[in-house]
Amino acid sequence: MTYLGRLRLGVNVDHVATVRNARGSAWPDPLRAALLAEASGADGITAHLREDRRHIRDADIVALKAGLGIPLNFECGATDEMLRIALQTRPHAVCLVPEKREERTTEGGLDVAGDIPRLTDYVAALREAGARVSMFVGHQAAQLEACATIGAAVVELHTGHYSDLHAEGREAEAAAELAALTRGAALAHSLGLEVHAGHGLTYDNVAPIAAIPQVMELNIGHFLIGEAIYVGMEQALSEMRRRMDQARSSENRP
Repeated sequence: MTYLGRLRLGVNVDHVATVRNARGSAWPDPLRAALLAEASGADGITAHLREDRRHIRDADIVALKAGLGIPLNFECGATDEMLRIALQTRPHAVCLVPEKREERTTEGGLDVAGDIPRLTDYVAALREAGARVSMFVGHQAAQLEACATIGAAVVELHTGHYSDLHAEGREAEAAAELAALTRGAALAHSLGLEVHAGHGLTYDNVAPIAAIPQVMELNIGHFLIGEAIYVGMEQALSEMRRRMDQARSSENRP
């Protein structure tokens, strides 16, 4: 098995903003959390500006772009408003995600195959502004092929279903979903797409995803922010990094 490069860790700071917004105050500050993550070895920071601004706000995106020394991955829905903000902010990367106002968290992958003409133009505008465009999708072949068709540079595979099955102890189903994600990663790579993965990853379930050879980056937020409450950002990230690296180490390769 050949790994395609060092596995990067991106940290999503959305839920620092969730805690802040619960009291309507200025604390805790997502930028401070992002800077701590940067100092603790994060390779990038992700922030999702939702239509309803339930956690990250416009000012957070501006502050993160100005304050970080590592790449900012701006997650958003593929709307005209978010395109305008992305073009003004010019983050390193833009990850397009499905978004429903009533959902608690992102529930699935974007339907790229069902929206090719519009998304082709959308991606082109972001690429012209210098952003690496990522599509948050499932492992279905039609969706991955559509991502290549519209000119995206990256796909981020949605690991939420795998994570849920793993947490519920449904081992056979989790193994089947992992196999499907592995096949999807191989297909995406063959199509010329860089492969990332994320959603619902924890210390307990990250290793099999980290071991997929085509995956170049994991984006993890909710679990790491929660763990940092107990042990601090540095220790939380260090332990995740240790498990990721161990999963890709030579002694663990088939």
